[in-house]
Amino acid sequence: MRPQFLVIGHIVQDLISDSDPASWRLGGAASFASTLARNLGLRTAVLTSASPDIPLGELLPGIEFEVVRSRRTTQMRNLYGEGPRRQFVPQRAAPLIPDDLPPDWRSIPIVLLGPVIGEVDEAMAVRFGGSMLGIGAQGWLRRLGRENRVRTVMPADFHVHRMLRHARALFLSDEDIPPGEAPPALTYWSDLVQIVAFTRGYNGADICVRGNWRHIDAFPANVVDPTGAGDVFAAALLIRLWESGDVWKAVRFAACAASFSVEGDGTTAIPTRDQIEARLKEHPNIVPR
Repeated sequence: MRPQFLVIGHIVQDLISDSDPASWRLGGAASFASTLARNLGLRTAVLTSASPDIPLGELLPGIEFEVVRSRRTTQMRNLYGEGPRRQFVPQRAAPLIPDDLPPDWRSIPIVLLGPVIGEVDEAMAVRFGGSMLGIGAQGWLRRLGRENRVRTVMPADFHVHRMLRHARALFLSDEDIPPGEAPPALTYWSDLVQIVAFTRGYNGADICVRGNWRHIDAFPANVVDPTGAGDVFAAALLIRLWESGDVWKAVRFAACAASFSVEGDGTTAIPTRDQIEARLKEHPNIVPR
């Protein structure tokens, strides 16, 4: 049967040891978003690029893959401490272009473009005229600098007109954009796309729907690893919006789903639908306002 949810972007080897390069866990929006969609019961697919030695079917069971073969798999190292996290990309897989997309995947109902560092061709957005399309801005707001360290791309250099006119929602976080650049950029982007979701970690998220901004607090969580929470938020919002047609209900569902994802390493704590529904009932006062 045709998949219901598709995420496009690199599967990532998140390196977890400076001394042992073989020590890694799954990362990247493709991993986090697809795991959440599968856990919610959707038929899920991923278009990605990776080296042949990565057993994606074993690492992410129950998910359909279209893999552009590459000599390398994208690797990332996240370093947390005081201030913003520091990120390094020692190696990258092959880019993803529209011709890599299987023809019968162009009509998948929900699609998330989730690059980690610019690997998805912007023209990919044109291929999904009838889909609910979400765009994870993070991968286009990054570039590689010296020593393979991830640097920020200024909003003025993020040319989104072509993509956003095909998209239902744009997702980004406060780590993706300098604080002084955020207000004018968010205002500008909110004129181009129906939904803009600006996630802020412990400080919840700000959501704009057709010019109407609201805030939702973060759900209580025992934070172990914050990596990937924004990707889970994006996938959950798109899925619940597709199911319910209610954007604010979808925002609340997404914030709750993201709260689970930080409670374990990598993809290990991404929740099921029953877990999300139970936590929503525990916190009836956490709503968009």
